[in-house]
Amino acid sequence: MHNSHVEETAWHKRTEVPLMIASFAYLVAYSWRVIADLHGPGRVIASTVILVTWAMFIADYIVRLSLATNRRWWFRHHLSALTFALIPVLRLVRLLRFMTRLPGMKTTAGGVLRTQILVYGAGASVILIYIASLAVLEAERHAPDANITTFGIALWWSCVTVTTTGYGDYVPMTDAGRWVAVGLMLGGVALAGVITATLASWVLERASREHDDQEPATRAQVRALMEKIDALTAQSAGGGGAHGAGGSGGGAHGGGGSGAGAGAGNGGANGGHDEHGSLGDGGDERPGG
Repeated sequence: MHNSHVEETAWHKRTEVPLMIASFAYLVAYSWRVIADLHGPGRVIASTVILVTWAMFIADYIVRLSLATNRRWWFRHHLSALTFALIPVLRLVRLLRFMTRLPGMKTTAGGVLRTQILVYGAGASVILIYIASLAVLEAERHAPDANITTFGIALWWSCVTVTTTGYGDYVPMTDAGRWVAVGLMLGGVALAGVITATLASWVLERASREHDDQEPATRAQVRALMEKIDALTAQSAGGGGAHGAGGSGGGAHGGGGSGAGAGAGNGGANGGHDEHGSLGDGGDERPGG
């Protein structure tokens, strides 16, 4: 399992830059084909670039999925890779990564996450609107009774549709154009949800800034606190054992001192008795004693 993960990660790192270039080439070729309304060899060249780059993304996704040990788990946790395979130009959103690390931005977990959501969300929205404008223009331009016939009108229609405003001044007439509208409206709803959630998170953080005692602790904070408690408990237990051993030694030392003192006292008493005896004997030896 570990080797498969290492191989998948190595493959992803090796293909990241080539796929980024392929994504840019896809966008240029698709824009050229639609906006210039190519015909003949030019359209063949642009379509070939589009198909080749798209095939590269599909192949990359299949290889990464095949390298995974648990393919079902990998599929569930790498839905972004599937999105990039289906819509290759969305990979260009990763170029905005540097904007999430600008100096002066907050380094808190919530601040970093909100910054990433806003930057990537805004980038994905711009790309989505642009691609939808190209797609609806290509589908509608030559349709009977079509009113979306220029890129400017298509861009206006995409902006109106993604915000779910729906003025109704321009509407798609073909089935392909309507499917583009459905995808754009779903993307607009998702974008509105992301913006609302981000703003709500920011408001809650601002409101609780002066009441941090009411904020719920994260699992990481609880885990760190428990580790500190365990370390202090172990240190306290070790110190208590050493203190007890030292006390016992002190008691033994005190006992030895008592024994020495007792011995000295007994010796002094005996010495006094012998001295008293000697004095008596000496008294008896005195003349006339």
